[in-house]
Amino acid sequence: MFQSFTEATSPDQGPPRLAALRRVLAQDGLDGFLVPRADRHQGEYVAGRDERLAWLTGFTGSAGFCAVLAEKAAIFIDGRYKVQVKSQVASDFTPVNWPETKLEDWLVEALPNGGAVGFDPWLHTSAEIERMEKALKPAQITLRPVSNKIDAIWDDQPPAPEAPAYAYPPEIAGKTSGEKREEIAGALRDAGQSAAVLTLPDSIAWLLNIRGGDLPHLPVTQAFAILHADARVSLFSDPEKFDDLGPDPSIDLAHWDAFTPALEALTGPVRVDPATAPHQVKLILDGAGVEIARGDDPCILPKARKTEAEITATKAAHIRDGVAMARFLHWLDDTAPGGGLTEIDCARKLEAFREETGALRDISFDTISAAGAHAALPHYRVSEASNATLTPGEVYLVDSGGQYLDGTTDITRTIAIGEPSEEVKSAFTQVLRGMIAIHRLRFPKGLAGQHLDAFARAPLWAAGRDFDHGTGHGVGVFLSVHEGPQRLSRISKTVLEPGMILSNEPGYYREGGFGIRIENLIVVRTAEPVEGGDDRPMLKFETITFAPIDRRLIDATALDPVEKDWIDGYHAQVAAKIGPHLPPDTANWLKHATAPL
Repeated sequence: MFQSFTEATSPDQGPPRLAALRRVLAQDGLDGFLVPRADRHQGEYVAGRDERLAWLTGFTGSAGFCAVLAEKAAIFIDGRYKVQVKSQVASDFTPVNWPETKLEDWLVEALPNGGAVGFDPWLHTSAEIERMEKALKPAQITLRPVSNKIDAIWDDQPPAPEAPAYAYPPEIAGKTSGEKREEIAGALRDAGQSAAVLTLPDSIAWLLNIRGGDLPHLPVTQAFAILHADARVSLFSDPEKFDDLGPDPSIDLAHWDAFTPALEALTGPVRVDPATAPHQVKLILDGAGVEIARGDDPCILPKARKTEAEITATKAAHIRDGVAMARFLHWLDDTAPGGGLTEIDCARKLEAFREETGALRDISFDTISAAGAHAALPHYRVSEASNATLTPGEVYLVDSGGQYLDGTTDITRTIAIGEPSEEVKSAFTQVLRGMIAIHRLRFPKGLAGQHLDAFARAPLWAAGRDFDHGTGHGVGVFLSVHEGPQRLSRISKTVLEPGMILSNEPGYYREGGFGIRIENLIVVRTAEPVEGGDDRPMLKFETITFAPIDRRLIDATALDPVEKDWIDGYHAQVAAKIGPHLPPDTANWLKHATAPL
């Protein structure tokens, strides 16, 4: 199995670890230390040895950070985790709503007489540090780059991951690594830049057409790289990870230790992404007098614009995954009425159906298997301690996905267990209407996710409701299930372009009561001209996720005819695409689950 369900970290472990950290800070003359949930690659997933925030505080959410001072310790979390953090951390750590309260503002208030706050420059980006330094300067608070103080007290810190790298088929990627390198190198030459520093493992995996297993659920190899303007690549990692790959004369492989000398030997200008590269990269280049050209990681946008080969492969992965999902939903309908079914039972059964496809490499993230009030926690993670039973009259929310060689999937369905209340049906229908609005959109070329996000929220807003997460995130192809820079979010300024894959997942959450989210993946496509239009270039979304939406939760009287037609049309596609691949009993169940409203 790819997912384990362990006991949550005990909050009791936090206070003694906090005391040990404070002793180290006092010895080093520091007034504070920053503990992000990050590694030196700044990705969403971190290896066990980099789970410093969880080790210190007990908080296991996917985003957050801690600021430790001599008398105060604050853990900063966003709206997704305001309930979860209360059960995972000791009272020695004070939860702070972020980004409503910025770290720099909190530090100014907590250190009125100034002070020195340490940070590990490998674990923070230059953009982050520069923003805070500017805000803290009037208060005479300095940020001091230091060695990691958590590592100094974490005696049983796990070793670094050692999974081997392997080649990714160019027929799925749609381009060879050589073609990608020449394309990006050409952009560097056009910009007058000698090289680009790459620190994101998924960028390196995409560029070199390789995959790996260093991180949970993200098939990458941890590495740094320098792409030179002549398309050569200097790659830094543990060389033994690459033993199974054939030699490439245009790729120079070296140990991690060679990264700093290689940076120092560069001739600028060198492109560095201040939003993703560790601040230590800037410190090294500045120290060597190498000119820095600030700019986005040059692989990010080309990676986001999927080739037709990638889209075709991903569609196949989603049909396969849809079969597993239909089998699971059928099993759930048959099993849940008998009682006794738990969140972990459901997560394991869904994963088993995916494994039975024979193509599953991993799940794409820890399954959110949430019954009743747990469904109100958008990023709930079930453990043996929290494992709840599915109860009639409640809803069950499952957000899950698979990693297949030909694609990454992510789907959420909310299912009625027994007879749903009218309040739940009303909220579900509002969420569904927002989802449909995104699916049906045609929009002018040049718009970003921030311009579209409100369409998913409008039905909820009309009822005085909203949700605290973005409407959608980018998705990779056998890479990160949360891929940037494309998003459907009120803060996203990235222009949407054909080929980008996104999720469409509005929701509604009643704390202590219930939670609703419905999610499909969509691809940005060029829209056909409309008769009578002004020939303005337009885009649309193509749906690639196919699984039934629980009709028992839909208040059909609240839908307009166009929305009803969309649901019936979508369910007809589900039946046509998934039905032929199902065993007879599940095919019969699907026929009823996708019947017209």
